[in-house]
This record gives sequence, structure tokens and C-alpha cells, in this order.
Amino acid sequence: MPDPPAIEAHDLTKTFAKGNVLALDGLSFETPPGTVLGVLGPNGAGKTTAVRILCTVLIPDSGRAAILGLDVVRDAVAVRRIIGLAGQNAAVDENLSGRQNLQMVGRLSHMARGQAKKRAEELLEQFGLTNAASRSLKTYSGGMRRRLDLAAALVAQPPILFFDEPTTGLDPQTRKDMWTWTERLVAEGTTVLLTTQYLEEADRLADQVIVVDHGKVIAQGTPSSLKADLGSTVLLVTLENAETAQRAAALLGPLGSRVPIVEDAQVEWSVENGPKAGSEALRALDAAGITVLGLVLREPSLDEVFLKLTGHRAESGPPAAGTQTSPEAVGRRVRSAR
Repeated sequence: MPDPPAIEAHDLTKTFAKGNVLALDGLSFETPPGTVLGVLGPNGAGKTTAVRILCTVLIPDSGRAAILGLDVVRDAVAVRRIIGLAGQNAAVDENLSGRQNLQMVGRLSHMARGQAKKRAEELLEQFGLTNAASRSLKTYSGGMRRRLDLAAALVAQPPILFFDEPTTGLDPQTRKDMWTWTERLVAEGTTVLLTTQYLEEADRLADQVIVVDHGKVIAQGTPSSLKADLGSTVLLVTLENAETAQRAAALLGPLGSRVPIVEDAQVEWSVENGPKAGSEALRALDAAGITVLGLVLREPSLDEVFLKLTGHRAESGPPAAGTQTSPEAVGRRVRSAR
């Protein structure tokens, strides 16, 4: 009999009575052991609700979820013993020191006192917190708190980790450090479910990605396969100012497969033939007397994939200007995810 998936969800639904909000609408996915599953979606897409169900904090209205074959409702106590959770807010006690926090987590995980102390020292050193170990958490910076939160999730060395947007608000260097630590854990056999709004984060860490919108999976695949499905090259043109960029977008729209996106003095859009479209863009802008400060051709990112699928970028809820979100387009997205 084959081993069960590390994490699996089948037709999960969850409605919150206040406001009659449908948070999950038949959410289904699974991931094998020793991999990273990236869960992408804007605020309100249902990512955190799904994580809370998988971590036994919430009970689904319907559907089933399991961790290493253990049902998250029926076997909730056993599930809690094999998972760790690191989220946006540090799950630690501000009145204790970093060392005391980790020792407390160890004791709550039924470790012997000596074992909890040893594990705390190992993690303090691993995450560069030894010098601050005796200080109250009230003196810690945001990055230090986040490192301690990750360390707390690892005290019991669980085989399954849930990272719910763990790098939100961190400086670039601390975010990269978190990525390095995550890669190290996965190399050692840990399974990670990572919810994020940072497309670069999912592109670097995830073996598989699911895109969630309005409580359901609308696309899934490897980062490279999702980008390949877009089938376009991204053309980015930098102009002198925002007003010129708007003029340029009106001229360049017919050259691409999607209405251009204007951000400040830059125009970005997808084209089928990058070199040809780049040459045509330069000729059209020159003929219109518009000065081009820069032109870049690149492969699509997960951000472009997300924009195409949902009609808006991962960081925002409403459709981006110039994108099409017709009922027919939404229907095609949903059918393609099935």
C-alpha cells in the first residue's frame, strides 16, 4: 500500500456566520513528503483558513483533510504532535526571554527538561540568537521575533511545517535567510506548506504551486510549468514620465496579447514574439516622438501567471487596470484547474 500524502485536502468548505462569508469553496490539493507546496492568493482568498483547518484550529463545514494519513478532525491530538506552525505574528510570550520561550515550547511538547534546554540552545545558535537569548522579547526587532517564531516551530522537529506568510514585512536580507533555512529543512526531509503573496518566494522554494482565489484552487503545477503555460514573453518599456507611459501604452497595445499595464513611467505587457515586438515597439514610439529610456525582454514570472489567472496581482484584491475578468474568462480558468 503506498504511503499517504504528507498533506491532503479534499473538497474543504468553510463559511463564517458573521457576514455569511464563504472562505473555502471546495478546496482540494495534496503534496508528497519532503517537498514544498506554495499556496498563492490575495488577501481573503482562503489561504489562512485552510492552514487553520490543517493545523486543527478550525473544523471544516464539509470535506476532509489529513496529515500523513491522520484525519485533522478525528485524529486532531495526533496531528498536533507532528506539525509546526510559523505565521505572520510571533507565537511567543513577550514577558519571557528568547531562551525561556524555546524551553517552554519544548516542555509543552512533552520534552524532558534537560532535552528542552539542549534543543533551545541548538536553535538559538542556528538562528543567530545566542547573544540575545537572555533578553526579553520586548527588546527584539521584528526580524529577530520572526526568527524566534520559526525556531519555536522547530523545537519538536516536526516532519510537517506550515508557514503562513512568514516573511511578510521582513527586510530583504532576513527574508533570504528564511528561504535558506527552509531549503535546509526540506533537504533534511521536512514537508513545508508555504502560503505567500511574494511570487519570488514561491518561485524559489516551491516544488509545486497552487493558486487559490475565492476559496478554491484555480490552477496548479510547478512554477516553471505555470510560467510556460502563459506562453508569452514580457516586454517592459521605461519612459520619461507617467504621462508619456500612458501615451505609449495606447500605441503599444496592439502589439501584445494582453492590454498593457502602466505603473509610473513603465509599460509592461505580454507579447508572443519578444524580439519582433521589441523592434516594432521602438519603431512605433520613435515615430510618435516618444523617448525610450529602457527596454527589457524577459520570461514571464509567477506574478504574470497570477495576474492572468485572477485579473489582479497577488498583493491586491480588485482587478488590475486594463485586465479582462469576464464571466467567460473566469469560466475558462476554473475549467482549466479541474
